[in-house]
Amino acid sequence: MITLSDSAKAQLDSYFADKEKSAVRVFLAGGCCGPKLSLALDEARDGDESVETGGYTLIAEKSLLEASGAISIDMTEYGFSVESENAMGGGGSCGSGGCGSGGGCGSGDSGCGCS
Repeated sequence: MITLSDSAKAQLDSYFADKEKSAVRVFLAGGCCGPKLSLALDEARDGDESVETGGYTLIAEKSLLEASGAISIDMTEYGFSVESENAMGGGGSCGSGGCGSGGGCGSGDSGCGCS
């Protein structure tokens, strides 16, 4: 199950105001702090499951949905937040100073974006 908050729907409405709507993919992206759920515009493929909510088609690989459990998409002041009820990887460490040349995550100039 994938849910879309009212604020996330409003952001998508704004983005697609002058464009044809396309499907939004939920996927597992790598990062300096380990894998995290992210969003991208995409088309459905074999092995995907799609959910219609708030006038949008949200797609994800069936295996990802089985592993993640329920997924919620929300908006924060930093952009979309995609959370799942089950932990998704996350083996990285933000305190190691290993992302970018600016130092560890949270140093403000590393560009890591981890939290």
